[in-house]
Amino acid sequence: MATIHRHMRLLSRMCYSSLASQKPSSQWGISGMDGESWNLLHKKMGPEERNMQWIFLGCPGVGKGTYASRLSQLLGVPHIATGDLVREELAQSGPSASELAGIVNQGKLVSDEIIVNLLSRRLEKSALKGETGFILDGFPRTTNQAEILEQAMEIDLVINLKLREDVLLQKCLGRRICSQCGGNFNVASINFEEKEGTPAIYMAPLLPPPSCVSKLTTREDDTEEVVKERLRVYHAKSRPVEEFYRSRGKLLEFDLPGGIPESWPKLLAALNIEESEYKERLAA
Repeated sequence: MATIHRHMRLLSRMCYSSLASQKPSSQWGISGMDGESWNLLHKKMGPEERNMQWIFLGCPGVGKGTYASRLSQLLGVPHIATGDLVREELAQSGPSASELAGIVNQGKLVSDEIIVNLLSRRLEKSALKGETGFILDGFPRTTNQAEILEQAMEIDLVINLKLREDVLLQKCLGRRICSQCGGNFNVASINFEEKEGTPAIYMAPLLPPPSCVSKLTTREDDTEEVVKERLRVYHAKSRPVEEFYRSRGKLLEFDLPGGIPESWPKLLAALNIEESEYKERLAA
């Protein structure tokens, strides 16, 4: 526990050593929270305003990385995916690699100490590069992690992506990675008709270019058994995290209506973000 708190203090230092002078309430307009909740939230920031600090929640395979990455590029804020940090640690045979390998292959949750350590190191790199703010993806996954994060820094908004579990399973089993370029694709063609009040949903496959077809690989943990176990663990451990942020007035629930073409514009609308405006701002 002492080690976790050392990393927690580092998280705090990394976050607040890189404050930015941007106006969050007007620049990052949010639907789903009333004005009083928003004003109360930002009174905690103090006189110095900083860049956005957002979290993406949702079941494994729901698309947190996809939408967090798109928002990161659009808004100019670092996207930090703890799943990627874990895979990098494994690939580089880092100090926690042997312990992580067994955990990941069984679909279990990584310990608080390891994940906070990896996140601290990533935030330190961000601070050294002069980056400000973040969009977190994959952390926190337990209420204990949420409490650790809350003690270390202020979180402005938590976006909870939701999708039917039968669709999630197909999405996870369809995921592919190009071993050469590292591109992420999905070969699943999902088309569920409306049934017993459940809306129809269609997601076209995200197919690779011809140059990547022969180099596609599947993640070792994307088996039906492991995916189902990850979903079970999520419901047991991570659902309480949703309530943690809901009780603080920071949770924005977003039901994905389909694939990226259907969901992306609606997510931007829910966040009150004009895509063209931010593209122009980044190009300036």
